[in-house]
Amino acid sequence: MVKNLSIIIVILALLIGYSSVFVVKEGTRAIVITFGKVQQEADGTTAVREPGLHFKIPVFDKVRTLDARIQTLDEGSDRFVTSEKEDLIVDSYVKWRIEDFATYFLSTGGNRVQAEALLKQRVNNGLRAEFGTRTIQQIVSGERTELMNSAMSQASEGSDELGIKIVDVRVKKINLPEEISISIFNRMRAERAAAAREYRSQGKEQGEIIKANIDARVEVMLADAQRNARQLRGEGDAQAANIYAQTYNKNPEFYAFLRSMDAYRNSFNSKQDVLVIEPNSDFFRFLNDSSGKP
Repeated sequence: MVKNLSIIIVILALLIGYSSVFVVKEGTRAIVITFGKVQQEADGTTAVREPGLHFKIPVFDKVRTLDARIQTLDEGSDRFVTSEKEDLIVDSYVKWRIEDFATYFLSTGGNRVQAEALLKQRVNNGLRAEFGTRTIQQIVSGERTELMNSAMSQASEGSDELGIKIVDVRVKKINLPEEISISIFNRMRAERAAAAREYRSQGKEQGEIIKANIDARVEVMLADAQRNARQLRGEGDAQAANIYAQTYNKNPEFYAFLRSMDAYRNSFNSKQDVLVIEPNSDFFRFLNDSSGKP
């Protein structure tokens, strides 16, 4: 009986000792709550447990662990208005970490979702103020870095109340609203179509000019060729006539005989040829007599 009681006492002691110890891991901090009240240091500030081994009162003390690492707040896109009263859809993210763990726990209850909701509101207010003082061209062309730095500075002023330090604010993407984008795309498409029609018209005009020039050159070349052909033909005819004349002067009878043979061949080339000539005409003199005498 005494032995069993001793064992029970030892087990209870071990359980009490185990539940009296807690470990704060690297990259985290812990706050101890006793009867719903946050434990404080001697100077009245909230007691924050650093990484390592710590003790607590079993059952009565509750430990809340807080992440001390850099967190990323990256949610959906928001709509902002520029100084030109134009809407922009902005996708951004925020890098933050807990700077004052006591203030963070008291202001947010250690709830990360609530903390990020409050932080997002402050960052959005800073971005909204910066976008509202700039045009679209200024935002897109080169003032984005200045805009993000100014937004981070404004958001940091309000984040101190949450015990949060904003490490960085970045704008990932800037788009126009879908309805405006569609309108712009349609206008760009119409402008490109008009430019394409103009280019086609200019190309057709240039094509007609080139074709007209080529046709003119072809006509000139054909005219030159025909002139040269007529000139060569005339020179050939002149040479032929000269040859015929020289031949006739050398042997008129033989020349007359060849001319008559050519005339006979051309006249009797077809069986349907009909000649109405007197038989004793000069045309048949070589047929009537091989010497050509009448």
